[in-house]
Amino acid sequence: MKNKSTMWILAALVFGIVSGLVFHWLLPDAARESVVSVLDTVTHMFLNLIKMIIAPLIFATLVSGIAGAAKSAGVGKLFGRSMIWFLSASVLVGAFGFITAHVLNVGHGLNLVAGGDAGMETKPLDYAEFMTHIIPTSVFAALTANNPLQILVFGALFGIALLNLRKKGRSSIADAIDELMGVMLKVTGYVMKAAPVGVFAGIAAAFTAEGLDAFATYASFIGGFYVSLSALWVVMIAVAVAFLGKAAFRLVRIVREPMVIAFATSSSEAALPKLIEGLTRFGIAKRTTGFVLPLGYSFNVDGSMMYMTFASVFLINAYGIDMDLGQQIAMTAMLLLSSKGMAGVPRGSLVVVAAVVPAFGIPAAGIGVLLVIDQLLDMGRTATNILGNAIATAVIGRNHDRESSLMEGTTAAPAEGAPPAEVPEEQREHEHASAR
Repeated sequence: MKNKSTMWILAALVFGIVSGLVFHWLLPDAARESVVSVLDTVTHMFLNLIKMIIAPLIFATLVSGIAGAAKSAGVGKLFGRSMIWFLSASVLVGAFGFITAHVLNVGHGLNLVAGGDAGMETKPLDYAEFMTHIIPTSVFAALTANNPLQILVFGALFGIALLNLRKKGRSSIADAIDELMGVMLKVTGYVMKAAPVGVFAGIAAAFTAEGLDAFATYASFIGGFYVSLSALWVVMIAVAVAFLGKAAFRLVRIVREPMVIAFATSSSEAALPKLIEGLTRFGIAKRTTGFVLPLGYSFNVDGSMMYMTFASVFLINAYGIDMDLGQQIAMTAMLLLSSKGMAGVPRGSLVVVAAVVPAFGIPAAGIGVLLVIDQLLDMGRTATNILGNAIATAVIGRNHDRESSLMEGTTAAPAEGAPPAEVPEEQREHEHASAR
């Protein structure tokens, strides 16, 4: 069934590309706009279905996992390990994008002339506001806005409180949360049956609107970016092999479906339900996945980080700006710090670039150049974000789950390099995340 689902999504991706190109070439402008409008409507309907289940799915998974744990002390250690991984990955991936952009010399020879404006908001990100925003003023507002960090904060506190009550024998609410998680997994299954339709509509809309014109005009930049992304994927998989052994290849097979969904829809949210399901099949405890993934969605955006450094070097070369290495490194560091505040911001990578690069003498109008092809680039960087979060959760989760198993006296984790045991479909759907 998993292979069949993946094949349907891949078929929808290919059919969407072909259909979009046919629409772009054969339809007049007015008819093409109408088709794009219809396809965008279908895509938004699918994304709304996904957004509908994100908040209760994250909340139920996280709270059920924490409330079922024998010890709550492991949460702090899990948080620390996650942040070390995320920050280290951001530095390395940002440097990778910076170096590959210079090696490929992207943008050289375009000789763009400064003028006009960016066509979008370029207000610098307010770090104090971001830190304050992490704490929800209302749990209902956090759930309504699908804010992963705010849900994480409230869910962690709620779960720890339930854990303490459960130790005193009061477990009715915890049992209800466990049941809620089972219900949300079932609802997620229903929603994801529409994934091929959402994938087709999203990719067809992009190619109907743009065709191959954007590829022709910015071929060197787009081609260079995707070549660099491919190289980054090889490096990321190599890192996964170093930590997970041969099981890393099984992980890649499991997450290719959510990656395709993310690529076609340019939405990390759209891939989250399938990603949670895949990591559970890989053998990572739901309580671990429910904690690490929301953090990763805010702090572990590998594809976006690479795009920001790559695009910045492109603008430097395209405008022929003489910027020494020290200034470029400082700009890269600013992009890295700013990226940690872009969670939930539409086209957040582009917004961060718009906020940072003008301070280093790059014309703000350059953002308008990037905006023309951003949809094509957003697909690749979103899929890369999914791969990076899958690897991070698998590596961090396997070590954490092994330690938790030893502390709780349950079965030990699989041996080094051994693939975790498959969990039957029925058990995955109905199991409680808490350890009784």
